[in-house]
Amino acid sequence: MFTAQTRILIDSMASNNENEQNAIDKLDSNLSSASEKIANNKKIIYWVLGAIVVVGGFILSYFFIYRNPHLKGAAEAYNQVEITAVGNDSIAAAEYKKVANQYSNTPSGHLAALEAAEAFYDQGKYKEAIECLDKANIGEKVLMANAIILKGDCYVNLKQYDKALDAFKDAVKKGDKNDQIVPRALLKCANVYDEQKKYAQALECYEQIKNEYPTFRPGNVDIEAYISREQARLGK
Repeated sequence: MFTAQTRILIDSMASNNENEQNAIDKLDSNLSSASEKIANNKKIIYWVLGAIVVVGGFILSYFFIYRNPHLKGAAEAYNQVEITAVGNDSIAAAEYKKVANQYSNTPSGHLAALEAAEAFYDQGKYKEAIECLDKANIGEKVLMANAIILKGDCYVNLKQYDKALDAFKDAVKKGDKNDQIVPRALLKCANVYDEQKKYAQALECYEQIKNEYPTFRPGNVDIEAYISREQARLGK
């Protein structure tokens, strides 16, 4: 028989053992839960990494399998027309237009559209020139401003004077104060206003050229001659 004191000691030990077992069981449960979370997180990480690899593969494939060869093909096609169509506007217009249509989303395609427009303009095919100019997305400001001036010239020849003025005014903005492009566009605006007998507006263009671009000379004529002519027309 156990004494009361011994019984108390045994019960206390049993209780401690039970508490320790509960603690161990709880720890096992926590470790198991943590292990499951880590496993789930690993799955998510693997999925994300896999998606990145797939997207990266598509991007690399686009550039190396499609984009780079496409750009090279566009440049080669453009250069070929440069060689074969020299001095023949009719052939140049048709061939550049083909390159512009086939490689419409490339720098060479945009330049081809501009070249085609110039060739069509030289042939007097102003509508075709405008169609090509609408496809020419030129990033360089000076070249783009010149393209817009060419579009304005096309509208002048089609006697669509309001559209011509819009184009020339746009060229003034795009010209970004270039001392050759801006006064040339202003001069063309003045010519259109003269054609419309809007002499006051023409005078404003000539005076703007004189004040902002004093070194610009339209051909062999001084800008003062144009100003005097407009003033005479206005009775000044």
